Amino acid sequence: MPEPDLHVVDERILAELMASTGDDIGFVRELIQTYLADTPVQFEAMSVAVDATDAAGLVRPAHTLKSSSATVGAMRLSSIARDLEMAGRSGSLDAAARLGLDIARAEWQAAADSLNAYLKQRSAGCLR
Repeated sequence: MPEPDLHVVDERILAELMASTGDDIGFVRELIQTYLADTPVQFEAMSVAVDATDAAGLVRPAHTLKSSSATVGAMRLSSIARDLEMAGRSGSLDAAARLGLDIARAEWQAAADSLNAYLKQRSAGCLR
């Protein structure tokens, strides 16, 4: 199995997050675990909205994904979610929204793998 790409997540943001919490790995771990648990809910809501061509229904979960991804350093996913949010705000969804959602899912998997690897390394004391 290939090693996760830790560069999918901006390590500087994780370092800033650690510093802002006084290096409280417990808090950071809980924040990341909450993100990992909650993100599939956002994807489900976005998928339902896209399938129903419900542009307004896409806005909130895409906005939530954008913000939460940025908080944990998943900046590429945050950017894709911003594009999905803007598609929803435009009032109409097209094939690009479905493609964007598919791209977001692939990026989400890479980000989740990277964040899990980060937590594993932190637990092993490999990272500061």
